Amino acid sequence: MYSLRLVSLIIISAVLLAGCSDQPQEKENYFSGRTMGTTYNVKFVSDKPIDTVALQNKIDQRLVQINQLMSTYISDSELSLFNRAPGQQPFTLSPETALVVAEAMRLGEMSGHALDVTIGPLVNLWGFGPTKRPETIPSDGQIADAKALSGLDKLTLEGVVLTKTIDNLYLDLSTIAKGYGVDAIAELLIDYKFTSFLVEIGGEMRVAGTKLNGESWRIAIEKPVSESRAVQKIISVGDNAVATSGDYRNYFEEDGIRYSHLIDPITGYPIQHNTVSATVVHASSMTADGLATAMMILSAKDAQALAEEQGIALMLIVKEGNTFVEYQSPAFTQMVTIIN
Repeated sequence: MYSLRLVSLIIISAVLLAGCSDQPQEKENYFSGRTMGTTYNVKFVSDKPIDTVALQNKIDQRLVQINQLMSTYISDSELSLFNRAPGQQPFTLSPETALVVAEAMRLGEMSGHALDVTIGPLVNLWGFGPTKRPETIPSDGQIADAKALSGLDKLTLEGVVLTKTIDNLYLDLSTIAKGYGVDAIAELLIDYKFTSFLVEIGGEMRVAGTKLNGESWRIAIEKPVSESRAVQKIISVGDNAVATSGDYRNYFEEDGIRYSHLIDPITGYPIQHNTVSATVVHASSMTADGLATAMMILSAKDAQALAEEQGIALMLIVKEGNTFVEYQSPAFTQMVTIIN
């Protein structure tokens, strides 16, 4: 009887061990590519076999689709066709483009038009759009003419029907479209039932769950210096998106004056204040993307006031003399864990 029990236990143990060896093992998958004039990176944790080549092809196709809708660099994109359409003519958008335009307009109103997706003429005039850098600094008259072709008040959206009141109004969604692309890829991964992932396009990022080792995704906020790459802060944001806007990379200098790519819609000139970096944490990468730009356009004082009024998770880095001073809104300190 004893020997039978022993044999039975050995058999049961062998079966259990065999079962354990067949258990699916979690794996962290990674791939990258190019889109929207920059790069993208995707990481996700899966406990089942996945055809990563097929998934990346699907992601690439999705990003091509978004570009074909919202790029100003593609001559026959939906946005380019709208920009060439005459004023007063209702233009039917795809639901996706209409969604992004609606959010851009909402954020524009919220920020007192600091975010203005109609300032394409000003962006192009200063050489930060599809056209090249101007040979000379624009004159006051040229800036005034470009401003006359801009303004959210010249744009109306009813459902998916977008109308501009003047012929040459130029819509540029570059301040928010990358964030939308991040959200679209994150939703695609969610459709695949992945609950732990990181999606990044050109610095805009959205994360969920944890890394393979169970640790939270760690996100580095870059120190706002142009001569080198260094880390200002390492943060964890839970299941949220992070967007950072700064003026320390994309700029040009002439006659000792530095001209940022961030144009103030009110003045028509590149920003001149001492905010050098704005980071926003939000559930939506699209919203975080647009808000980060708006917070960079606003003065530090106005950005802080808006963040506290609207409950926006915001971190500003302001240059005072030779030092960098941080501001963290109440919502930021509640949502974000500082790792280092």
